[in-house]
Amino acid sequence: QALSEIEGMGGKGSNLQEMRVRPLAKRRIDVHSFCNPSGFQRSPYLSARGNFASAFQGSTEEGYKAYHADKYDEDKNPNGIINFGTSENKLCFDLMSKRLTQADMNLMDPSLLQYPDWKGHLFLREEVARFLTYYCKAPAPLKAENVFFLNGCGSLFSALATVLCDPGEAILIATPFYGGITQSIFLYGNVKLVYVYLDSKITGTSTRPFQLTVEKLEKALQDARAEGVTVRALILLNPQNPLGDIYSLSELRDYLEFAKRHELHVIVDFFYMLSVFDESATFHSVLGMDRLPDPQRTHVMWGITKDFAVSGIRFGTLYTENQDVANAVASLCYFHGVCGPVQHKVAQLLRDRGESVTPYWINQVYLRANHARLKAAHTYVTDELKTLGVPFLNRNAGFFVWIDFRKYLKTGTFEEELLLWKRFLDNKVLLSCGKAFECSEPGWFRIIFADKTHRLQLGMQRIRKVLEEREQEILAEEKEQPCQSDQDGKADSTDEVIFVSRHQDPLCASSSSLGDLIGLLQQQMRSSDWLQKNTAEQFA
Repeated sequence: QALSEIEGMGGKGSNLQEMRVRPLAKRRIDVHSFCNPSGFQRSPYLSARGNFASAFQGSTEEGYKAYHADKYDEDKNPNGIINFGTSENKLCFDLMSKRLTQADMNLMDPSLLQYPDWKGHLFLREEVARFLTYYCKAPAPLKAENVFFLNGCGSLFSALATVLCDPGEAILIATPFYGGITQSIFLYGNVKLVYVYLDSKITGTSTRPFQLTVEKLEKALQDARAEGVTVRALILLNPQNPLGDIYSLSELRDYLEFAKRHELHVIVDFFYMLSVFDESATFHSVLGMDRLPDPQRTHVMWGITKDFAVSGIRFGTLYTENQDVANAVASLCYFHGVCGPVQHKVAQLLRDRGESVTPYWINQVYLRANHARLKAAHTYVTDELKTLGVPFLNRNAGFFVWIDFRKYLKTGTFEEELLLWKRFLDNKVLLSCGKAFECSEPGWFRIIFADKTHRLQLGMQRIRKVLEEREQEILAEEKEQPCQSDQDGKADSTDEVIFVSRHQDPLCASSSSLGDLIGLLQQQMRSSDWLQKNTAEQFA
């Protein structure tokens, strides 16, 4: 349908376009939000599919292009854009560069320069099976024959969507979610997504904001079927991007049982499995379950991109016990292969049982340092948000914080959210707005905190500037209005959402809390240069 609409752009087939847009807009499938048909000129050099791919874009792509055209550099471009929008770990270059340049990494065997088995070299498949057995706490050793490699998470989603769904069919996914999945499954396979909308309100069986429940899955599936949409699979992100949620074993079992009842495949993405940075949180993998409800329809994805801070190395692995799915995906590995030398390096990286030049490097060196750095960066950013009085979801996994900027939207629309996003970008800091994740509530943003201290400090200064200017504008517009409760425009008050109020009107509040006082003192300390001028060395 979407391709037909692109064909109809430019005056031809407009009745067909109107006819098709109306029913599609009513569905819980929103492909149009990722396209920009306004002002789109159909190219005579491209097919309908090519024209659609050309029009397929969103705020994420626009911001990414702007960032690459004007990257921040402390020396060469100090006024450039700081990227808090792309989910990358920039805290561990020192550790990874040292490990990847050690002697055991530099083997150049003839077999590595020749065409491999498209599923991947056997030595790496065996290494990945042992690695996942250990870190997923599998009850029995995982089998190398069930392991496949492709060049990244996007390729894995594309391949699975293509072999599990026919064109026009759909996959269930809870919103908000990483928006790149839409592009991965739609551009190649013409497979759509059916959204399971989550929100910040705690109602019914929910115990935390944006909680996925079986009831919500059932409703979304039945709504889609009522509209004639064939749903073939369910995608689970664990830990969840952008929320940072980690599903409990009971939740995972409930989701898998739901999928089994409806004969749905389940694609489980745990790309942030080793990026749980607080001991209070525990990651659970479906591969660690004693029994899977439907092992032939359960397919697991993981890669080194996130957990090992190497987003420039495109490597993703699929584990599935279904040999029909495995054979179908293997035929697509030809298009998405991982080169031999990289396979060797990945195998050496994952080999952590004593045979390596650096025994137990992953646990004793890398993960220990990475978790400490992630926790420190997360603490810095969340402390800044508390000082600003901005609510956020308090989680301990991944590289991101899900932030509630709804009080900075006067009308509470996605158009206003986009204007705020552009305002951040104009002030040289790139964030990701909620619409890019198909969030159902305007005003939520994702910020990436896995960055160096000096960039975090400067980026948060730029964010603070935008928010304080916006707050003053709203106050000026509402100065004639009666005082409103501090509850307006903020998320539900739970242990999961942290909110520290600020700029309280004396008519509205009789006293300030200890949190407000601490936040005020922190702000004054940051805005003062006394500590910089009066160092311990100078006193000595």
